[in-house]
Amino acid sequence: MKNFTRFAAVMALATGLATPALAAPESYVVDPTHTFARFSYDHFGLSTQLSRFDKTSGTVVLDKEAKTASVDIVIDTTSVDTGYATFNEHIQAADFLDTAQFPTATFKSTSVDFAGDRPTAIHGNLTIKGITRPVTLTVKRYVNMPHPMLKKDAIGADATTVIKRSDFNASKYAPNVGDEVTITVALEAVKQ
Repeated sequence: MKNFTRFAAVMALATGLATPALAAPESYVVDPTHTFARFSYDHFGLSTQLSRFDKTSGTVVLDKEAKTASVDIVIDTTSVDTGYATFNEHIQAADFLDTAQFPTATFKSTSVDFAGDRPTAIHGNLTIKGITRPVTLTVKRYVNMPHPMLKKDAIGADATTVIKRSDFNASKYAPNVGDEVTITVALEAVKQ
């Protein structure tokens, strides 16, 4: 009986060692110095204007084994950067972003599509000026690797979507100034 007990203990230990450990969700903090939401739109048919927000924060939770993720992003809309100070103020006015009442815009994912180990689409809710609409960000590029300087696991992605500013009560000058706005997020996040 003593030998059987030892055999059973050895087998239990061997089985435990042979079973792969289940990965847990990992949290990543958005790097505000390398994460920017940019937006572009048609300006009177003359050009495509490109601007960005200078302050973005948030988190990404990634479970590599389960192939699930969640994304929570906050954009400081008072940090809009058009390249021209007067126009920055114009974009922050009530007719457009109304940053006095709504100093942030948010994106909260509801689901993430994967192809293998790579996220391909992030579905979620975008809130601008207190108005929430569903959007899907198409992931154009995704990397998960050790950060070369910080020596921590990091993720990077470029994702894009198209919205109508009229859906967010910001349609002044439409259609002369395009109603469709392309939003592109360049994101880097580092594991906590």
